[in-house]
Amino acid sequence: MRIRHLLIVALAAVAHPAFSAERVVLTNGFDMSCDHHAQVGSMIRLYMSRGESSYIEFRPEEITSFETVPDPPPTPVAPGAKADTKLSPADLHEMLAAAGQQHNLDADLLASVVKAESDGNTRAVSRAGARGLMQLMPKTATNEGVSDSFCPDENVRGGSAYLDELLVRYHDNIALALAAYNAGPAAVDRYHGIPPYHETRAYVARVIHEFNRRVVARELQARQGQPPAAIQASPTR
Repeated sequence: MRIRHLLIVALAAVAHPAFSAERVVLTNGFDMSCDHHAQVGSMIRLYMSRGESSYIEFRPEEITSFETVPDPPPTPVAPGAKADTKLSPADLHEMLAAAGQQHNLDADLLASVVKAESDGNTRAVSRAGARGLMQLMPKTATNEGVSDSFCPDENVRGGSAYLDELLVRYHDNIALALAAYNAGPAAVDRYHGIPPYHETRAYVARVIHEFNRRVVARELQARQGQPPAAIQASPTR
């Protein structure tokens, strides 16, 4: 499955490789994201994950400032929707596994997109009008043959097909495909990479962080001989 390759490409290609808990501005004009930072001796360590095994070190004078990045606001719910509009973990797992098999995509990648887009809310609606689990815009839904974006099966099928098309377009570069999913292919093509939009960069980093977390957890379970956990939109495991 090509996701093994995609995981490596993602870590190398994304401009903000870690979950965007902190935004770090460097004196050379660049900025990046990290989970947290700490001063160790004379150096500043930027930790790429919540543990302390993955980090990058900078001299204090190489860093201009730190900025805490808030969690994204909850996605609004369509008018008239029921309060409980989330699928069970088992239902979501079955749906994403089927879509992943059809499009040769890792179901954990699809689950990471679902978490970032709707947090598993089948009736979620964005300010821009994107709908459902994978937040399909009306035009995208029509192009993918989705007649009802609030139907979980249809939404996941359409969103997975669209993500697959983007991965083909960007030669399996997961960072660019996710950026295009968020901001549109035109923006990625215009900037020849991830657009300089804070929302898009944070989105790409958030999805990749969640995907990597799921892959690590899955491999740990496999080593321990445990059955794979059901896919969940929310990080409750």
